[in-house]
Amino acid sequence: MQTQDRVKVNQVATAIAASQEYLLSIKNPAGYWWAELESNVTITAEVVLLHKIWGTDQTRPLHKVEAYLRQEQRQHGGWELYYGDGGELSTSVEAYMALRLLGVPATDPAMIRAQAFILQRGGISKTRIFTKLHLALIGCYNWRGIPSLPPWIMLLPKAFPVNIYEMSSWARSSTVPLLIVCDRKPVFLTDSAINLDELYAEGVERVRWELPESGDWTDLFLTLDQGFKLAESLNLVPFRQEGIKAAEKWILERQEATGDWGGIIPAMLNSMLALRCLDYDRSDPIVERGLQAIDNFAIETDNSYRIQPCVSPVWDTAWVMRALIESGFTPDHPAVVQAGEWLLQKQILDYGDWAVKNRQGKPGAWAFEFDNRFYPDVDDSAVVVMALHLAKLPNEKIKQAAIARALNWIASMQCKPGGWAAFDLDNDQDWLNSIPYGDLKAMIDPNTADVTARVLEMLGACDLSIDSDNLERSLTYLLREQETEGCWFGRWGVNYIYGTSGVLSALALIDPQRHKLSIERGAAWLVGCQNSDGGWGETCRSYDDPSLKGKGNSTASQTAWALIGLIAAGEATGKLALEVIERGINYLVETQQSDGTWFEGDFTGTGFPCHFYLKYHLYQQYFPLIALGRYQAAIKKL
Repeated sequence: MQTQDRVKVNQVATAIAASQEYLLSIKNPAGYWWAELESNVTITAEVVLLHKIWGTDQTRPLHKVEAYLRQEQRQHGGWELYYGDGGELSTSVEAYMALRLLGVPATDPAMIRAQAFILQRGGISKTRIFTKLHLALIGCYNWRGIPSLPPWIMLLPKAFPVNIYEMSSWARSSTVPLLIVCDRKPVFLTDSAINLDELYAEGVERVRWELPESGDWTDLFLTLDQGFKLAESLNLVPFRQEGIKAAEKWILERQEATGDWGGIIPAMLNSMLALRCLDYDRSDPIVERGLQAIDNFAIETDNSYRIQPCVSPVWDTAWVMRALIESGFTPDHPAVVQAGEWLLQKQILDYGDWAVKNRQGKPGAWAFEFDNRFYPDVDDSAVVVMALHLAKLPNEKIKQAAIARALNWIASMQCKPGGWAAFDLDNDQDWLNSIPYGDLKAMIDPNTADVTARVLEMLGACDLSIDSDNLERSLTYLLREQETEGCWFGRWGVNYIYGTSGVLSALALIDPQRHKLSIERGAAWLVGCQNSDGGWGETCRSYDDPSLKGKGNSTASQTAWALIGLIAAGEATGKLALEVIERGINYLVETQQSDGTWFEGDFTGTGFPCHFYLKYHLYQQYFPLIALGRYQAAIKKL
């Protein structure tokens, strides 16, 4: 190894101190950390549409959305699903719609470029179902081309093979309100009435307002949809009013005191649309709270206004706590203690939707957001437990009781195949992804390797235990999920680098000698993915094209994940890939900015693989700090 590389490695302590100082500087006075959660522009575009429908657009700074959308338009004329993807059709159509609603004429040069991009890719007729649904709300698409959602779905018993609780939590909280919207099939008049006829590649007079055929067994759903539409046209939909009332009751029961639904913008927007269809008054407290909740997701600058799809304070706070302690902070540092006590206050002690299929578990989990009583998740809960375990709080008995309650809840959420999902138990009816309405392929929440690994890492890191047979089932599941190359799929982070890092971190703590071969194969795969600059990166395209596993421009967060996995593997097997790791550490040291931060433009978080990606603005801060801290600790052991 060259001398200058060794010198850079010796700068690790300086890099750690600068990173720690930055994280302390952005801590909220209440004790938590929280940074932007960025997605594509459709979330903001749909909020513009909602305010136009409710007539609340003049009370929000929506004029700044125009500047934001113009800024996000790329040279090719379209808008991206994730950074550098070359532009995506549905995203571009929704951005175009929002700009038209904001008064930008179709003759504007930016709109002309956007129109050309959209038409080259097939126009509105080739967009996803949810884009068409939003256009139908203002008469820019015909409801005949939208799948019917009969309201009686709400009345199907929980024991029935098909019911709303067989949908993922995010699909459920978004779909129930759409049962009302799709029943009413409204066309709302806005103060800037528009049509988007110019975006139909075949010409609006030749559009076929129908669902596309697949040429396989899934076309059965098209036949069913035709039956549903016939029943609607004849006013013969059974239990229609009962279903509508059940959906309305469900929506009202699940609104948080803060106005949120499900902690995610799609559920919040759809719920607000349902209330509009039911003729709720704009001054109704439920509507007011709902609008305020959406406002709380906004980020406004001097010349920009955009909406986050979700907020991540619990997740960010737990990871920052781990990063600070693992990089040298004492467990009773005031910032750590304040954050730990804030997290304890956020533990959810209410029963949520998870209890429908999990009859044994008792509350005690954490959610991702500030407030989300109905949808805590396994991943957040496991990370919070690990953060609390590292911290030394004034009342350790309360902390340990909270951890015990979380452990019992997590244990009760283990799925039949042996792993853990994010929000629900045995939510795995894959056929639901084939229904026309489910074209984002995100209708279910099955167990995944990355969430399962997080649970096992929690058990090992915190010296916790679950039933031995269940532990064995989880390990069997995890090993079965290893790909032929040695890596693991990442459901909630991009992608195989994320999944592999998590699994190696888990196996290194749970009987590593027994799993030595699997650990070594995973580590070898990570070594083989290292870029020439010493870092690691993986494109979101790897979800669409498996040949791109572990390939992409280096990023701070993905480099950190790879290093975390390699350090764990090396400590478990006694084979620390020191030169490879030091090259990665050097990459982090070299790319750190003067204020202690790292920058990455890429999206490395995953919402729905292939369809929706996220950029957590703190990922490039706390994951590199964890990697540097673990490297420093590993070197001291040599």
